[in-house]
Amino acid sequence: MHLRIKHQFQYSRGELLLRSFFGIFYLIIPHIFILIFFQLASAVLSFLTFWIILFTGTYPKNWFDFQVKLLRWGIRFSASTQNLIDGYPAFGLNSTHPSVDFEVPYPEVLSRGTLIIKTLFSIFYVYIPHVFLLYFRIIWGAILSFLSWWCVLFTGSYPRNWHHFMVGNIRWNTRLSLFGLNMNQTYPAFTGKELPEEMTKYMNDDTWDDWN
Repeated sequence: MHLRIKHQFQYSRGELLLRSFFGIFYLIIPHIFILIFFQLASAVLSFLTFWIILFTGTYPKNWFDFQVKLLRWGIRFSASTQNLIDGYPAFGLNSTHPSVDFEVPYPEVLSRGTLIIKTLFSIFYVYIPHVFLLYFRIIWGAILSFLSWWCVLFTGSYPRNWHHFMVGNIRWNTRLSLFGLNMNQTYPAFTGKELPEEMTKYMNDDTWDDWN
């Protein structure tokens, strides 16, 4: 998985105020309304995919691409509502945002055994420990989000370390989503930081120097 959200040198105070006072009407409600229907489709595909993986050991490529695009949409929406990026998050599965990069390698083969074990026991060895730790990260993230709002309002800048932490919460949660959707059978890491294998895409690209 590759997930990066760009830390901008300067943030718009005007957009911050617009999102804060009117975002519920022009940002949150329309996106959530449409995403609900796509999430229902995602749930149906996830259910069908379970059986396909169980019998064939593969994830239908078109369905996989759909799930990746839907996750990408959700990430740019979350980044916008958390004031991590400026600019309106575009609607649509094929849309992108210049400050958000998210890709997931397609797995050619998936383990049926891992699928069964995960289905039966993941609540105990995956979700309980991860949700427990994420609970405290989210609380701290809410505090940082509140403080960063004032920083952007008065200085036009978002503290870089706080931005990294907030992106880390999104990254951690996305790893859990990929695991839960059977798009990745690697046990999700207990960290919001990028793993070495997730950084390889950016190592030789100078345009990524200012990213998380």
